[in-house]
Amino acid sequence: MNILGIESSCDETGVALVEVTAQELPRLRAHALHSQVEMHQAYGGVVPELASRDHIRRVIPLAENVMRDAGVALTDIDYVAYTRGPGLAGALLVGAGVACALAAALQRPAIGVHHLEGHLLSPFLSVDPPTFPFVALLVSGGHTQLMRVEDAGRYELLGETIDDAAGEAFDKSAKLLGLGYPGGPALARMAEFGDPRAFDLPRPLLHSANLDFSFAGLKTAVRTQVMKLGSNVCEQDKANVAAATQQAIVDVLVRKSLHALRETGCDCLVVAGGVGANARLREQLNAACAKRQVRVHYPELALCTDNGAMIALAAAMRLQRGSASASIDYAFSVLPRWPLATA
Repeated sequence: MNILGIESSCDETGVALVEVTAQELPRLRAHALHSQVEMHQAYGGVVPELASRDHIRRVIPLAENVMRDAGVALTDIDYVAYTRGPGLAGALLVGAGVACALAAALQRPAIGVHHLEGHLLSPFLSVDPPTFPFVALLVSGGHTQLMRVEDAGRYELLGETIDDAAGEAFDKSAKLLGLGYPGGPALARMAEFGDPRAFDLPRPLLHSANLDFSFAGLKTAVRTQVMKLGSNVCEQDKANVAAATQQAIVDVLVRKSLHALRETGCDCLVVAGGVGANARLREQLNAACAKRQVRVHYPELALCTDNGAMIALAAAMRLQRGSASASIDYAFSVLPRWPLATA
């Protein structure tokens, strides 16, 4: 069984083909991805209208590349999966429209997939896949959540951000330091040359009894520190602020993840989403979990950002369990806001 996945929730257009055989884990046959980073750099962030228009230009050529690389004909596709939400409404509509039109043309079912479910399950495409149940730390864009995952489609929300997410804290702090867009990777690169102890930045909700997150206060503290340094701030001070900011975010994510593992009794942690590619986070999570004999699983680095492979995978795993909502009338809607626990 072949499943074509289309991702278009924000500023990356992703298409992939996943193959499903019996009860084995789905296998990635081919995938292609186009990032809009260069286009949005001039604006310091994603411009929704430009993002939507670029998805229109990219999705069909990417799909053709995937089919050619996989050596599969269109008629060999059994399902077409697409990101239904959450995300930018216009961008989601592009992927949903193309997917449902293709499914209708082929007379195959279409499946709307939750974007975060794709991220959460993406480590199952790695060489070291996790096993259920596990705790998932989802750190993707405007989302920071801890979930208990019993199986594909069975999720319990343990905690989430009450204001800014970790990814937003990275990006907004980078902008305050004049590091450009995308801010997270730029801040992480500069942090390599800084001293994380040079500035004492807050770690909001670090010692709270719950599993919620809050990074708005950290962003405000970074702003205050940058203003104190003034307009003639040297590169070393910038690097120190970057390192201190990154360490504050990592400290909170690591502590909350360990708290979730203790609370649930799970001995497996999955880290997914763009922030999951951060080297400092991986290093400290690996060390902390090794002491507690907890296994940590990540997506392959190429699949940490938004991509079509994770969408096809989520649809495949739902189909294996008989819980996919497959449409054969080809009417579609998108959900820019969509809690994962209700997916």
